Amino acid sequence: MSQPRYLTGDKAGIQEFLDKFDVFLFDCDGVLWSGDHLFPRVAETIEMLRSQGKQLVFVTNNSTKSRADYKKKFDKMGIPCKVDEVFGSSYSAAVYIARILKLPAPKNKVYVLGESGIEQELASEGVQFVGGTDPALRRDIEPEDFTAMADGSSLDPDVGIVLSGLDFHVNYLKLAMGFAYLQRGAIFLATNTDSTLPTAHSLFPGAGSVGAGLVKAFGKDPLALGKPSQAMMDAIEGRFHFDRSKACMVGDRLNTDIQFGIEGKLGGTLAVLTGVNKKEDFLGEGKEVLPMAYVDALGDLLG
Repeated sequence: MSQPRYLTGDKAGIQEFLDKFDVFLFDCDGVLWSGDHLFPRVAETIEMLRSQGKQLVFVTNNSTKSRADYKKKFDKMGIPCKVDEVFGSSYSAAVYIARILKLPAPKNKVYVLGESGIEQELASEGVQFVGGTDPALRRDIEPEDFTAMADGSSLDPDVGIVLSGLDFHVNYLKLAMGFAYLQRGAIFLATNTDSTLPTAHSLFPGAGSVGAGLVKAFGKDPLALGKPSQAMMDAIEGRFHFDRSKACMVGDRLNTDIQFGIEGKLGGTLAVLTGVNKKEDFLGEGKEVLPMAYVDALGDLLG
């Protein structure tokens, strides 16, 4: 397998690479920004690609924000973006639940382990939910809670799905309630299973780390609906109608972004080194997940 091509500083190589593709799928955290810090020349790079007639889709595993939330962030960062160009793991999960699973009422309610981004996208698809940001769950577990969950008196009988995402207020009570629903036959889904979240120029526990307690207790992995899940790729293709051979996935994480593009049989993948993985992770012999090319930062595509 040929080694990835290094494009930073190679103006002719960059244009040759860009000319191969009509569509670019972008990860956000670690590629465009880190937390509230926009990486240099990102807005100009996005503008350059649009000027060349490229179709852009922003594909994020961060489940804490809805598409509308992301639109506000793009606006704040000075990057022109339409809500319809954003495809997040929360939206992917909501579409899967509403349009693919289509569980019959009344056993079609979702128990959410996560933030308001998940709730907003479920609501946009007409899916009912409990848990999530409910302030009643942001407390320590009490002895009576164990009894009420064991006999089911504190559980919603209409919950048929447990959806696990990134939850900044996770606690034992929330995990115990999710496990109780799973024991009663609820379908186990996850917005994504990223182990870490890149933000503020560092790494923090991601959605996969938050949901690890449920996985360990239940003994089964959830169906993940974020990158690298091909259920997400199929949904994106169905939404945007593009030729996969003329599409390129741009990301900072090998086991989600780059693997997502490779397994989706996209025409190319581009790694940037401003997030999780460094070049040592994919250069050299014996590396399993290799991008087609890489740059130090997304802004390097300006040449």
